[in-house]
Amino acid sequence: MLFFTEAMRFYRIFALLFIFTLFFMADFNINILGCGSALPTTRHLASSQVVDLRDKLYMIDCGEGTQLQMRRMRIKFSRLTHIFISHLHGDHCFGLPGLISTLGMLGRNGDLVIHAPKEIEEYMLPILKVFCKGLSYIVRFNPIDPTSYTLIMEDRSVAVYSIPLKHRIPTCGFLFAEKPKEPHIIKEMTDFYEVPVRWMKEIKQGKDYITPEGEVIANSRLIRPATPPKRYAYCSDTAYYPAIIPYIEGVNLLYHEATFTEKELKRAKETFHSTAAQAAAIARDAHVKQLVIGHYSARYDYTDELLKEANLIYPGTIVATEGMVLSL
Repeated sequence: MLFFTEAMRFYRIFALLFIFTLFFMADFNINILGCGSALPTTRHLASSQVVDLRDKLYMIDCGEGTQLQMRRMRIKFSRLTHIFISHLHGDHCFGLPGLISTLGMLGRNGDLVIHAPKEIEEYMLPILKVFCKGLSYIVRFNPIDPTSYTLIMEDRSVAVYSIPLKHRIPTCGFLFAEKPKEPHIIKEMTDFYEVPVRWMKEIKQGKDYITPEGEVIANSRLIRPATPPKRYAYCSDTAYYPAIIPYIEGVNLLYHEATFTEKELKRAKETFHSTAAQAAAIARDAHVKQLVIGHYSARYDYTDELLKEANLIYPGTIVATEGMVLSL
């Protein structure tokens, strides 16, 4: 009997920890599906990420292999509502037709919105006409201007802005800015002062509570401040471009391409890509809280040299790998 009691206690603790972990992990996560560059390799997949903000999924870029990696990472296809395409190079958008087709086979019924440079429709509409007839849902295209910093999508959870980058064709990054949360009611205090339910909304908005006897209860005694909203910036593909710094200043996490090392600086300039050192310099000068690098050239069998170079300028840099989940 004692063994059974201890086992049940352990089970409850384990279940609570599991639930807590799920809750925490579902707050604001970046799922790395692919972090390679244009040439396919067996080491890295083409560019793609999924931002998970409290179980709302937003995809950034959709290279080949994206949907297979979603399967491996157990990402729910049905929760994907918006796809953001940085530019029309194949390693950032060749996975779109297959993903759209799969969503149709899964019986999707809600709209899918693709935010991308206006030329996306020239690429996608003929494919949809031939291969995706009779979809159970609507694919909508929202043309964006990759040359300007603009609000391109907003819902109750997040606002997404375009970040103009410097590449061979018009390209933008994306800033995901979480909406401010409401402060937390301190239930013990509202119970103690017998605060009616009808007052809760006003208290969350910052008002003091006045008791029936006329006593003023300071708002600060009834609420705890909300967790500060978080921001994530995605900047790939781009040459070294300090002009983006004002847009990404102080973000919680910056993903910045690091296609080459400084030994290939000439090649980086020719192809309008960045070195690991340049990515780190952007992160340092923008005072970001964390840097993760990716979009590695196929010439590198390992990322050690890239990481070493970045760490000299921005200590604590993270090297992106497929399957990685980064929590803000």
